[in-house]
Amino acid sequence: MPEILVLYYSRGGSIARLARQVARGIEEVAGMQARLRTVPPVAPVTESAAPPVPDEGAPYASHRDLDECVGLALGSPTRFGNMAAPMKHFIDGLGAQWASGTLVGKPAAVFTSTATQHGGQESTLLTMMVPLLHHGMVVLGIPFTEAALNTTRSGGTPYGASHVAGVADDPEPSEEEKQLARALGRRLADTARKLSA
Repeated sequence: MPEILVLYYSRGGSIARLARQVARGIEEVAGMQARLRTVPPVAPVTESAAPPVPDEGAPYASHRDLDECVGLALGSPTRFGNMAAPMKHFIDGLGAQWASGTLVGKPAAVFTSTATQHGGQESTLLTMMVPLLHHGMVVLGIPFTEAALNTTRSGGTPYGASHVAGVADDPEPSEEEKQLARALGRRLADTARKLSA
């Protein structure tokens, strides 16, 4: 069964929860399946190596996951209006995939989470798209035909799904954030299915 790679980094749990909603939307499209993967944390000084398999949650991504996917959903928390360093580090290591065209023509979408409403969600989503465009991917957003995009008072943008965790760092997405994440997953899977045909 064709798989969409849902690749994310999550420290507080918000992105992991949003990733599961995107995956749920993917699997609402007949004949499509989600493959959840994460990336390991990075630090300026490495005192010990991360285990080869995380203690909990999705396994770490490999380059093989990119080879085998028919589409990609990329998720990261916002760090000063940009993706988090672990995700950027993983993407920066994809030179061979760029040179060989592994991702060319595959659809992609992005999602993020911030502590505040104006914490840089849109700039993060837009900058996450840039390397995907360099890889030749077909980048998708959420159209305003999705009713929740017109009514949300928390996360959700035309650039991708998002979550506002608030100052208490609540990792649970609102109902509208969940709806929009699932809608993004469905759109990604539906587009991948059409492109594969």
